[in-house]
Amino acid sequence: MDIDKIIQELSKNEKKVLLTLGKLQGKTSPEEIYSKGDFTQPVEVMNALSWLKSKKLVKIKEHMSTFYTLGKEGVQFVEKGLPERRVLNLLTKNNGRVTLDSLKEVLRNEEIPIAIGWLKRKKWADLKKEDGKTIIEITEKGREASTLETEEEKILRYLKEHPNSPMEHEKIKPLLSRKDVVREKEVFSSEVELTDLGKEVLSHGIEITEEISQITDSIIRNGEWKEKPIRPYDIRAFAPSIYGGKPHPLVELIEKIRRIFLEMGFEEIEGNYVESCFWNMDVLFIPQDHPAREMQDTLYCKTPSEIPIEDEKLLETIARIHENGGNTNSTGWGYKFSKEEGRKALLRTHTTVNTIRYLYYHPTPPAKVFSIGKVFRKENINSTHLPEFYQIEGIIHEENANFQQLIGILKEFYRRMGFEKIRFRPGYFPYTEPSMEVDVYWNNQWMELGGSGIFRPEVTEPVGVKNPVLAWGLGLERLAMLKFGLKDMRTLYTSDFQWLRMQPIL
Repeated sequence: MDIDKIIQELSKNEKKVLLTLGKLQGKTSPEEIYSKGDFTQPVEVMNALSWLKSKKLVKIKEHMSTFYTLGKEGVQFVEKGLPERRVLNLLTKNNGRVTLDSLKEVLRNEEIPIAIGWLKRKKWADLKKEDGKTIIEITEKGREASTLETEEEKILRYLKEHPNSPMEHEKIKPLLSRKDVVREKEVFSSEVELTDLGKEVLSHGIEITEEISQITDSIIRNGEWKEKPIRPYDIRAFAPSIYGGKPHPLVELIEKIRRIFLEMGFEEIEGNYVESCFWNMDVLFIPQDHPAREMQDTLYCKTPSEIPIEDEKLLETIARIHENGGNTNSTGWGYKFSKEEGRKALLRTHTTVNTIRYLYYHPTPPAKVFSIGKVFRKENINSTHLPEFYQIEGIIHEENANFQQLIGILKEFYRRMGFEKIRFRPGYFPYTEPSMEVDVYWNNQWMELGGSGIFRPEVTEPVGVKNPVLAWGLGLERLAMLKFGLKDMRTLYTSDFQWLRMQPIL
C-alpha cells in the first residue's frame, strides 16, 4: 500500500478531518469533528467523510434512536387524568355505580366512547341495562386500580418532566394507539471511527498545505499553477452517478422518426382525434358490417354522437362504391349503405384518416406526407396491447408510383432506425391492394411492425386521385419495445424512474 500516494490524493478537508479524528482518539461524531476542527460549514465535514469512507480510511456507523414527547391530548391527560381514570374516580365517589349520561360531568362528549372502551379493555367496569338506562358498574379489578397508578400514567408523568426521552416501545405502545397522546420522533446519528489504514496514514504524518484542487481559466492565466502543487486525482475513486434531465424515451423516438421522414423529403400532417365513421372507415372502403366497426373494437362518442358530412356529392359517391362499386370497375360490398352509420362520431382507430382527407384536399400529385399520432381502440390492456397508442402513417402520391418503390422506402426507413434485416409478407387490408406486412429481425426472431400497400381505386377515385398512392401504417409502441428491449408495452407509460434514468439518449 503506497501511503504517500494516498496522502497526496487527500483533499484539504479530508486531511483536516483525519487530524481532528486523531485528536479525538480516533472515534467521535461528525458534529464533534465540526466543532473541534477548523471548518466553516458542516457540509465540509460530511463531504470529506464520504470520500474518506470510499478510500477505506474511516468507517461510519449509523444509529437510529426513538424519542417520545407528549402530544396535545397527552398534556391534558396529565392535568386531568386519563378518560377511564376520571370515570373510575366518579364510580368510586358514587358507590361504584353511575349512569352513562352522568359521564358528561367529567368527560367531553368525544371522550365518552374512548373511556368506555378502555374501562372494558382493562376490566375496570361492566355495562348493563336497567329500566332503559345504561348503567356502568365498577368491578373488583376496578376497585383495586382506583388506588394504584398505572404504567401509562407513570409514563405520562415522566414525559411531562422529561420531554424528548427514549422509552421501551412495548411499554409506551398502548399510549401510541391513542390519538395525539404521545408523539414519536426518530433521530439518526453517526459515529465515525478511523480504520487501521486511516491510523497508519495519520501516523505517517499529514501536513496541510495550499494546493490547487481544481483548474480554472484564471489559474492558468495568472500562472498560479506554477507556484502551488496540484493535487493528484484517483481516477478509480467512487463517484456517484449523475442523471441529468432529458426527454422521455418515447418522445425521443418520435422525434427520431420525425427527423428521418423529414430528411427523406416528407411533409408532416396532423388530424383530429374525433372523426366520423364516414372519414375514418367509409371513405377507406371498410364495409359497414366489418367486425372492427362494432362496439367491441371501436370507441364511439356519446357527445357528439354524430358529425355531419358536408360533401353530399362525396357521400353519394362513397355509398355507390360500397353498394356496387360505382364507376371503379369494382363490385363493391353488395349491401345497402347507411348514411346514418357514416355520421356516427368515434375516436379515430387509425391515422390513415389523416392521409385520405389530405388526398381529398390535394388530389394532384406529387405528395409525400406522414403523421405520428394517437389512435384509440377498445383493447384489453396487457403486455402487447393498449387502448390508446401511436401510429406512424405515410403516403407517396406520384405518377408511376409502384410496389417496388414502397418496399424501398420502408427498407430505408427501418435501416435508418437501426434494423438491417427486413422482410415483407403478403397481407390483407380492406383499403389497399396489393397489401403487405413488414417484419424486422431482432433478438433472433422476426417481429411484425405494421402494414402497407397501394390504395385501392375504391379509395382514391372518389376523392379525385388518378395516380397510384403508396401507403403504410406502423405501430410506434411495438417499435419502441424492440429499441428499448422491453417485454411489456406498459413500461413505456409507467413512472419507473430507474428505467427512465438508465435509458440512453437516442
